[in-house]
Amino acid sequence: MALTCSDICKFLVAFFLPPLGVFLEVGCNKDLAINILLTLLGYIPGIVHACYIITAH
Repeated sequence: MALTCSDICKFLVAFFLPPLGVFLEVGCNKDLAINILLTLLGYIPGIVHACYIITAH
């Protein structure tokens, strides 16, 4: 699996604003809602989830 330049940019965005990184990858769906909830509960779980979503898609 090769990472593209856009994936690297999404990882950088996901580090600072995890929901935005997820939104850029999958749009507005249940993954975004889950990531917003995780980010509100704790910043680190939001980052981990965002990185997972970016690598999974």
